[in-house]
Amino acid sequence: MKIAVVGTGYVGLVSGTCFAETGNQVICVDIDQKKVEKLSSGQITIYEPGLEKIFIRNTKEGRLTFTTNLEEAIEGAEVIMLALPTPPGEDGSADLRYILGVADHLGKIITDYKVIVDKSTVPVGTAEKVKAAVAKNAKVEFDVVSNPEFLREGVAVDDFMKPDRVVIGTVSERAKKVMNDLYAPFVRQGNPLIFMDEKSAELTKYAANSFLATKITFMNEIARLCELLGADVDMVRRGMGADERIGRRFLFPGIGYGGSCFPKDVQALGKSAQEVNYNFEILDAVMEVNEKQKLHLMPSIKRYFDGNLKGKKFALWGLAFKPNTDDIREAPALYMINALLAEGASIATYDPEAMNNVKQIMGDKIRFTETQNEALAGADALIIATEWSEFRTPDFSKISALLKNKAIFDGRNLFDLKQMEDLGFHYVSIGRRRVN
Repeated sequence: MKIAVVGTGYVGLVSGTCFAETGNQVICVDIDQKKVEKLSSGQITIYEPGLEKIFIRNTKEGRLTFTTNLEEAIEGAEVIMLALPTPPGEDGSADLRYILGVADHLGKIITDYKVIVDKSTVPVGTAEKVKAAVAKNAKVEFDVVSNPEFLREGVAVDDFMKPDRVVIGTVSERAKKVMNDLYAPFVRQGNPLIFMDEKSAELTKYAANSFLATKITFMNEIARLCELLGADVDMVRRGMGADERIGRRFLFPGIGYGGSCFPKDVQALGKSAQEVNYNFEILDAVMEVNEKQKLHLMPSIKRYFDGNLKGKKFALWGLAFKPNTDDIREAPALYMINALLAEGASIATYDPEAMNNVKQIMGDKIRFTETQNEALAGADALIIATEWSEFRTPDFSKISALLKNKAIFDGRNLFDLKQMEDLGFHYVSIGRRRVN
């Protein structure tokens, strides 16, 4: 099958590469000439484990190509996937200008039947808007399908190649046949292709992400309560997670969720509810709690330094919003950095993948180091903001030797409380007792 993917951001590049991996002919189109040139030369533009290997293989085989010409991309394509950004507007609603702009242009240039797929996360009713935008100029038949992605950054290739489920929103039997054929190689083990109407598919993505964000936020509230009651959130989490109705995933407390999906999708779903005069009170609480949680360690840090952080130097491990990605969108680490700088502190930081992205927005306001231990040298304390695997079992003797104070403020609960006590650290984590 020939597939055109419009947009080479995170969703577009992962989707296009994975479709090519199953033998499809995929051409990705983007308006960014430099990006297209880089991709065409075999250079990947995002960090995602496992993606580069199959990207290189499929570009070499000629199954995955790139262009800036939309008309060239869709020529002969059976499926056109719209993987375009839908950033939040000032009021929290999803901005559909990029999707609708492309849809308007598609209507002028399609010359035979196409299945146009909304792959981006979009609010309910977008498929109707896309259909209307295409129909204004189209002289041939087409269908618009909602096919939301459920990719987790860090494991996106596995998620795409072996999906838990594939949600497809269409009432067209012709489009159903095309989409069934497209996804058949990915669901051979029996995971479901779930067909539904377009509006239900659009809402499914927002509902799923908002529920997971709520689950994370609930555990962060439990963690706060544990700190006040003297309970241990790790014990509570294990007890809850053993209940199969709840499950073990998304129960780990921390300093809030970030990334490209949860913050935007929760906000957009809340806005969609407002537009039909429904007050989605749980989502309001989720957003409010998450904003507070990103700075949950700040009071503990200030108490340790008697309320004065001016002139203090902090080592900060982790900048990405989660491990195994270079994505810093809504990353809690950025909130911590701004709060510390506002108090007059300085920061030396290390992250395996995300430092270049942070440099673009922070410049020389903070120092970027080559190794995690280099960040520690001469620092008054260590703050951990992202749970990269390499941070889990560090050399604590080196940490002790390099820090001015044996103080660790851990936003991801990486270390064992007894070990920290035995090593003599002042150790603050989330929802567990403070050591020393």
